[in-house]
Amino acid sequence: METATKQDRIGARVPHEVYETLCRAAELTGATVNQFLVQSALKEAQAVIEREEVIRLSPRDWNWLLDLMESPPKPNANLKAAMKRYQKVKRDDAGTSFNWEP
Repeated sequence: METATKQDRIGARVPHEVYETLCRAAELTGATVNQFLVQSALKEAQAVIEREEVIRLSPRDWNWLLDLMESPPKPNANLKAAMKRYQKVKRDDAGTSFNWEP
């Protein structure tokens, strides 16, 4: 027994010139307008998500990060103070919004 994949509908109204451009591009790629729109939108959506969620490092920066993770520096006074503030806020605001003051 085959299971049907749930599909949703997306509709958009566009100026006629935009529609003609989309039709021409779809025709040139051998796709229907609908296929062209979905493929193009999905490609752009994936690019946006990657741009927002993926951090890219140069080989030099990657090695620097690995070195820091393998041999982290000792906490300085600012980090120690930040940890104290964090622990206090965590204790004081259990279950409420985070109210941080430097």
